[in-house]
Amino acid sequence: MLASPVLAKPPKVGQPAPPFSAKLLDGTKISSADLAGKVVIINFWATWCAPCREEMPLLGTWMKVNGPNGLMIIAVTQEMGLPLAKLKKVTDPIGLPISNSFRGNYADLGGVPTNYVIDRGGVLRYAKAGAFTIEQLNALLLPLLNTPAPASAMSPATAP
Repeated sequence: MLASPVLAKPPKVGQPAPPFSAKLLDGTKISSADLAGKVVIINFWATWCAPCREEMPLLGTWMKVNGPNGLMIIAVTQEMGLPLAKLKKVTDPIGLPISNSFRGNYADLGGVPTNYVIDRGGVLRYAKAGAFTIEQLNALLLPLLNTPAPASAMSPATAP
């Protein structure tokens, strides 16, 4: 298990979300600025984590169904040393964008999975360790996805 980075100043729910950037397994680079106006989940997970293995297919289904409605999920692996081929064998069937290189003031909050949810206006709406259930996703995400992006959908800041 990798040690979690110490957060400079932990992000606070209800405040602007800290900027981030990620490199996905397919080489694509993405940043908070690229996702302005979307509802974003940043999910920290690991293959050895039983709750993560249960949550990942649920998140993959949510992404497939709600991606067209403005949802983006970035699953950040905590296993940076795992060979890429082995990681892809586990993650490809799930269908989520997986990052093995993530920068930003986010980390697992004492365990994996840890989820952060950012609304369309760039405000952090959720930050907790623990796997989502379908009921939690429905209660949290449906109102956020049904809210239109602000006219000035700006990213919280320029990505690091």
